[in-house]
Amino acid sequence: MAQKTNGGLGFFSKYLTLWVIICMIIGVLISRFLPFVPEFLGTFEYASVSIPIAVLIWVMIYPMMLKVDFKSVKYVGKNPKGLVLTWVVNWLIKPFTMFAIAWFFFYFVFSALIPPELAQDYLIGAVLLGAAPCTAMVFVWSYLTKGNAAYTVVQVATNDLIILVAFVPIVAFLLGIGGISIPWATLFLSVVLFVVIPLAGGVATRVYLIRKKGEEYFTNTFVPKFDNITIIGLLLTLVIIFSFQGSVILANPLHILLIAVPLIIQTILIFCIAYGAGWFLKLPHSIAAPAGMIGASNFFELSVAVSIALYGTGSPVALATIVGVLVEVPVMLMLVKFANATRTKFPGNTPGDSS
Repeated sequence: MAQKTNGGLGFFSKYLTLWVIICMIIGVLISRFLPFVPEFLGTFEYASVSIPIAVLIWVMIYPMMLKVDFKSVKYVGKNPKGLVLTWVVNWLIKPFTMFAIAWFFFYFVFSALIPPELAQDYLIGAVLLGAAPCTAMVFVWSYLTKGNAAYTVVQVATNDLIILVAFVPIVAFLLGIGGISIPWATLFLSVVLFVVIPLAGGVATRVYLIRKKGEEYFTNTFVPKFDNITIIGLLLTLVIIFSFQGSVILANPLHILLIAVPLIIQTILIFCIAYGAGWFLKLPHSIAAPAGMIGASNFFELSVAVSIALYGTGSPVALATIVGVLVEVPVMLMLVKFANATRTKFPGNTPGDSS
């Protein structure tokens, strides 16, 4: 994502937390002093979906789907342990630990600070984050940990296929456990709008351009054109969302920090589970590290999109998913440093490889 510095994390991606904070301030100021702006944007809705937000989310997600090469799925039989580890952590562990940790903090630890109705909304936002494993930024995390790029593509491609069938049932199941009513139609519509359509568009574009101009043009010329557009789409989306969230934030500024606590704990826990399991299974570091990164990070673009489609741009649910954006990059950079520092603990690596 975005222009890259030192061959690794792009400038905009590296300081994404800073940009999110700036967007939050701008959005809140708009809400406070220019309330007619969110009121005007709120008039552009169809089936409870904000049209401006939907367009911006497509701008964010479509370039990510361009990078997914589904031809790589044919290699799932090679070194399957790393793939099975990724699937188990992402779909059988992560959503449930996110629910448990978020419920414990919102309903028990912070019960004196967060009213029950807001605790429920924040829990929903956490569940949406936990049920959507990363599909884009993980390529950056994999690069920074010297991951096996080809294997990371297979991990991401298979995860995208699983999202199509597992995201809705897992979210519905966890919300049902929490006694939260499930808007099934809107939930399915969200997956169609923000996964199926951009995924189909990305695959169609990829196939067409590779046939017409070759893979080198597609990878090195066409895809990079969208990098800054993706970041711009994300930041504009956040400005709009925070303009709708202004009153909630001004009334509960402490809640940003309270929401961040379980999200940070969850991120570190899942990384430790996946990365530790990779070490136990004697996987190469180039596979174990990306597996940990995929599990730890979230497809926050999808989570934001679904939260808006289900509950609206001004809902605390959307706010909770945005806090996920706020904390992810600095926490993931910390985990990258840890993974690189422990490289020599894995088979096939020498002390000279730990830099």
